Amino acid sequence: QVQLLESGGGLVQPGGSLRLSCTASGRILSNYAMGWFRQAPGKERKFVAGISRSGGGIGYEDSVKGRFTISRDNAKNAVYLQMNSLKPEDTAVYYCAARFGSSYYTEVNGYAYWGQGTQVTVSS
Repeated sequence: QVQLLESGGGLVQPGGSLRLSCTASGRILSNYAMGWFRQAPGKERKFVAGISRSGGGIGYEDSVKGRFTISRDNAKNAVYLQMNSLKPEDTAVYYCAARFGSSYYTEVNGYAYWGQGTQVTVSS
């Protein structure tokens, strides 16, 4: 089992920045590809960013390209999502997810382990 815990969410004004963290316990994260997803009220959970087990493969959903950066520190058993130039439409609960294997997936059903989520609200 992998237990994931997100942190770093909060209320930020448009144009601001937040850094989300996802820490793991129970297993070594270096064995897992990781993803960040988000879910806005009344909408489906959607892919935001993914990173391969080694960190060499990274991908983003189109609306966050150039604004968000995913990274991982396997020595700290953690994954991060740096979010800059935030917009109101980025408001959602953000989840990190882990899948055993080398490559990240963009689909929700590609991940076996999920955190509880952290709320990000972008509003003036």
